[in-house]
Amino acid sequence: METPGSQTSLHRANLERVVRAVRMAGSLTQAEIARGTGLSAATVSNIVRELKDSGTVEVTPTSAGGRRARSVSLSGDAGIVVGVDFGHTHLRVAVGNLAHQVLAEESEPLDVDASSAQGFDRAEQLVNRLIEATGIAPGKVIGVGLGVPGPIDVESGTLGSTSILPGWTGINPSEELAGRLGVPVYVDNDANLGALGELVWGSGRGVRDLAYIKVASGVGAGLVIDGSIYRGPGGTAGEIGHITLDESGPVCRCGNRGCLETFAAARYVLPLLQPSHGPDLTMERVVQLAREGDPGCRRVIGDVGRHIGSGVANLCNLLNPSRVVLGGSLAEAGELVLGPIRDSVSRYAIPSAARQLSVLPGALGGRAEVLGALALVLNEMGDSTLLESTLSPRAPAFT
Repeated sequence: METPGSQTSLHRANLERVVRAVRMAGSLTQAEIARGTGLSAATVSNIVRELKDSGTVEVTPTSAGGRRARSVSLSGDAGIVVGVDFGHTHLRVAVGNLAHQVLAEESEPLDVDASSAQGFDRAEQLVNRLIEATGIAPGKVIGVGLGVPGPIDVESGTLGSTSILPGWTGINPSEELAGRLGVPVYVDNDANLGALGELVWGSGRGVRDLAYIKVASGVGAGLVIDGSIYRGPGGTAGEIGHITLDESGPVCRCGNRGCLETFAAARYVLPLLQPSHGPDLTMERVVQLAREGDPGCRRVIGDVGRHIGSGVANLCNLLNPSRVVLGGSLAEAGELVLGPIRDSVSRYAIPSAARQLSVLPGALGGRAEVLGALALVLNEMGDSTLLESTLSPRAPAFT
């Protein structure tokens, strides 16, 4: 038994600090571990040696600042994690290891609005197929991250808005998928996972606070404060799509008038262009045409950017983030949409907040949410469990 404050408990705590730092970053040099944990270089060196001998981490030669260094990452044999992203029109699954390497990934079309049972059937099949494709034993799966296109009620674990996914009423996505796969499942909304994906792998790397704005069939924001996703007590933080822009505007699905979503989401924007561009128009096609110079599409994209910028300005005044990352297909419009966003921020945000803000396109495109689902598992899994499975000779492999 470890006594609090004893050398044994202190050593255990230091082991967990090093594992946590490496787990969150994917890989770090020993000098970076020392800076991030506050441990001495000698202590880090000894701990890394112990973790390497136990098979918890792998150490490879690298360079940092022109000098030789050693890169530390969690062992590829320590376990795998799975990410599942339900979009309104697609299902995407990725399998990765604890060193932040994606081993397999696949996407297929899916009408997620139709039936939750059909969606979970397809997800179960795709997860099992990809795990088999990696050649890794299913017992190595530590957990699954699950993204859904709607807010999750923190207390019940169910979707918080039946108007978004009416076919999912009363469904607890985490319990449903965990019952099928037999492993822990961590669930969050797609905007939060997009934020987490960009924070770990994309345009949010190197910052501790950001807002990820996703514009698709709706408009949502994933908020990162001091390096962690902020969900709010009810799980609905980041519903930027329901900021009121015009009290006399169109009626939103939430029941209010003139929400940002009614000026920016695809379901409201596409009808503006369909009379001149055809009924099968998609946002991806609008972005493509705008980049090719189509005046109507460029005008609509610019208007959408200005409306989003008004919402971002409100975020700046309230939270003062250092970075906003635009995700979804709209981000492919580049400066056609980013420029108007910045113009609105400059006009409506407090000058000091606007000066400190950078607005960037997402680096991960449509993969942001599924990679965020992988990162969610890496965030939620316990360092103690990982250490027990590798340091103790009596402990079994992940099952």
